[in-house]
Amino acid sequence: MQNPKTFICISNYFKGADFLIHLKSLGNKVYLITSEKLRDKPWPHDYIDETFYMQGKDIDWNLEHLLLGVGNLMKSNQVDAIVALDDYDVEKATYLRENLRIDGMGQTTGRYFRDKLAMRMRAKSCGISIPAFCSLFNDHDINTFAETVSPPWVLKPRSEASASGIIKVYDKETLWIHITEMGNNRFKYLLERFKPGAVYHCDSLISDRKVIFSLVSKYLATPMEISHAGGVFCSSNIPYNSEDDKAIKKMNEQVIKDFGLKHGAAHTEFIKGDEDGKIYFLETSSRVGGAHLADMVAAASDINLWKEWAAIEDALVKEKKYTLPKVKKEYAGIVLTLSKYQNPDLSSFSDPEVCFRVPLDYHAGLVVQSDKRERILELLNDYVDRLVADYTVVVPQDKIAKLH
Repeated sequence: MQNPKTFICISNYFKGADFLIHLKSLGNKVYLITSEKLRDKPWPHDYIDETFYMQGKDIDWNLEHLLLGVGNLMKSNQVDAIVALDDYDVEKATYLRENLRIDGMGQTTGRYFRDKLAMRMRAKSCGISIPAFCSLFNDHDINTFAETVSPPWVLKPRSEASASGIIKVYDKETLWIHITEMGNNRFKYLLERFKPGAVYHCDSLISDRKVIFSLVSKYLATPMEISHAGGVFCSSNIPYNSEDDKAIKKMNEQVIKDFGLKHGAAHTEFIKGDEDGKIYFLETSSRVGGAHLADMVAAASDINLWKEWAAIEDALVKEKKYTLPKVKKEYAGIVLTLSKYQNPDLSSFSDPEVCFRVPLDYHAGLVVQSDKRERILELLNDYVDRLVADYTVVVPQDKIAKLH
């Protein structure tokens, strides 16, 4: 019998229980590093050999202390892999791998999956279609962009997740007001043309540098709209083998290949421009998508992204072949909103297609599943109206105090 392998999993958010459970069930030693503030969350402790807690939340972590702690752990353990379970943990994992010379994604490649400017520069160099963009390093470049690219534009933090911290701008004067207010933080942002259109996400599994599974879905309300105006987060997978499905999967494969992701999970977003109907790359990440999208993907395909990601990591360190389970091709959708109630009663949503209820305090959310996409869209539209009427609360987006 093969000796158990040792994994260090890093997550400054409460997520990835299925990953941790499956990794342990495959006979491995599993260590978790998370934030002290998450100590009381219901982590699957029976499947974790030991949990270590860092002071602060995410950006407050002292990386030297993290390195020292993992270095001490390695005195009596042969660490085989370090896995970042959340977007914000990618830098931490690459930092540890580089310093401790552990196989896996390094800091340069890691930037392609965290730094929105690095993503765009890499995509441009690889011939991947992207909206016009500009760094905020040089005043002349900014003025040239503002004079040659028609507004509106968006100022985006380079290393925040999803739509957090995005500022929409309509004229050059306002643009410079915002840039001036940023002070010495301006280099942590980029400037991009706002391209109206439908936003899609492609959720993938990668093994041996190849995309072995992907599902394309469309946001019915975009993350940016939800982040700025509140409302109901909503998504569903699109018709299989449609033109958009094939085009997005093809571009997704190019992104994964050219950005250098060798194995694991990825969540990549694209936009189909209203003006020209073209598909453009927006951003990517080397993780499972948030907001319970994994539950929607599982309902449509029978593929649990967290579980299969763990199996891919296990196969990699044990030098064995990974085999993807059988994939079904049905349809699913998710609705999710902030709720005025801590534990909202969703029993009135009793359609037989309801297959999952989101178990988060002060959230109301459901996943529906059917073999007919039309039925999914019908249910989502109905549920959005009902959630807005009876549950939704709008909380203003917090201004980012500390940038990554």
